[in-house]
Amino acid sequence: MGNFITNEDGYYSLTQTGSVVMLIMVAALVVLTAFLASRAMAVESDKGKTDTAGSTAAAKKVFSTKQLVVSALGIALAFALSYVRLIPMPWGGSVTLCSMLFITIIGFWYGPVIGLTTALAYGLLEFVQDGASYMLNPMQVFLDYIFAFTALGISGFFNRFRNGLTIGYIAAVLARGVFHTIGGYLYWMDYMPENFPANLAAIYPICYNYSYLLLEAVITIFILSLPPVKKALLRIGRMVQE
Repeated sequence: MGNFITNEDGYYSLTQTGSVVMLIMVAALVVLTAFLASRAMAVESDKGKTDTAGSTAAAKKVFSTKQLVVSALGIALAFALSYVRLIPMPWGGSVTLCSMLFITIIGFWYGPVIGLTTALAYGLLEFVQDGASYMLNPMQVFLDYIFAFTALGISGFFNRFRNGLTIGYIAAVLARGVFHTIGGYLYWMDYMPENFPANLAAIYPICYNYSYLLLEAVITIFILSLPPVKKALLRIGRMVQE
């Protein structure tokens, strides 16, 4: 394990070799998940493809080629924008340039299955890039990266709602914060910064996580409310869902 993981100052981190191996595993997992999901949907479609009128419905894969390309582009944009940090927060964390939007919008366009799968892939990528340097134990990794970032995919459950993108985005951000907060109470209380108000220590994980998540959400929702942005996203949404 020494070639892949090191233990320093009480937490684990990936070595350079470990990071490369993890990236390969992430890519393989994403491909395998998309393939298995597509096969499962195809089998279900085959079972009920003949209706009472005798017409047939073609088996439909969960991920079409276009959906895979759009989802990969969304992950790439989200990952790149996660490094455009607009406002560093005083207790840690940063407000990024709408990085969460480009994951939640995949769910809004394509539904919860593709949305959650895309968000999981994004979470794994974020873990390899950043979280691999701060691993306390497996459950902490799951809460802070696997569960938290996958929660962004729940926007897919709101894709038929009026103003579903905004509602789904808000729900996804709040859900991500829940998992970060649970992880904060379980594993990060001892790392509370000295500049955090002592009288608010009991709600430190809530303040820490939702301070940057909600501020970024406000900025993103403001941008989404601009008429040119609305029109552009509506046009792009029609194109990618054809």
